[in-house]
Amino acid sequence: MLSMLRLLGVPLFLWLILVPEADWWALGVLAFAGLSDWLDGKIARAWNQASRLGALLDPMADRLYIFAAVLGLVVRGVVPWWLMAVLVLRDVLMIGSLPVLRHFGYGPLPVNFAGKAATLCLLYSFPLLFVAGYGGVVGDVARITGWAFALWGTAIYWWAGLLYAVQGQSLIRQARRADRATAPGRGTGADAAGAPGGSGACEGEEQKAVGPDAPSTGDPGPPHSDRKGATSSP
Repeated sequence: MLSMLRLLGVPLFLWLILVPEADWWALGVLAFAGLSDWLDGKIARAWNQASRLGALLDPMADRLYIFAAVLGLVVRGVVPWWLMAVLVLRDVLMIGSLPVLRHFGYGPLPVNFAGKAATLCLLYSFPLLFVAGYGGVVGDVARITGWAFALWGTAIYWWAGLLYAVQGQSLIRQARRADRATAPGRGTGADAAGAPGGSGACEGEEQKAVGPDAPSTGDPGPPHSDRKGATSSP
C-alpha cells in the first residue's frame, strides 16, 4: 500500500512543479516519498512481508520520481536537457536487458548498493536545485551543493548500471554452460536407450539434471529468486 501511494504521488509531484509551481508542496510530496520508501522496507522486514511485487514497485517508484523531478527542472530551465538524457538513457538500457535475462530464466537483477547510493544522491539534489532558483546566499549554497549531488549521483548511477551489466553477463554465461552440459547428456541417454545394459541412460538422466529448470535432486543450475530477481554476484 505504501508503494502504491508513492506511485500515485508521482503525477501530483509533477503537476505541482509544472502548473502552479508550488515548489514547497512538491518538496513535501518528495519528502513523503522518501519517508514511505524507508518505512515500507522496514515494515516488510519486521513483519516478514517482503514480496516480489514490492521488490519491483520500490525501484520503479524511485525511477519515476527521478524522471519527474528532472523533467520539471528541465522544463523550468533549472538544469540542461542533457542531464535528463543521460539518466533516461541508462534506464532505457536497463529495461532493454530484461528480455535477455528473461530468455535465460532470470528476473530483474536485485538493486545493488551503488544503485541505492546513486538514487539517494539524485533525490537529494533535486530539492536543492529547486531552492537554488530563489537567489541569495541560500540559493547559491543550494545550487553548488545540488549540482555536486546531481553530478556525483549521475556518475554512480552509470557505475551501478555497469555493475548490473557485469552481473547479467555472468549469469548468462552460467546459463549457457549449463545448457552445454545438458545437451551431450541428452544425446548419450537417447543413444544408450536401445543399447544392451542401458548404462548410458542413467548417465543421460544425471546430466539432464543440470540447468535452470533442473529438479531439486540435481545441480539447481543458475539461481532463481522469488523476491529480488537473480541473486548471483558478478
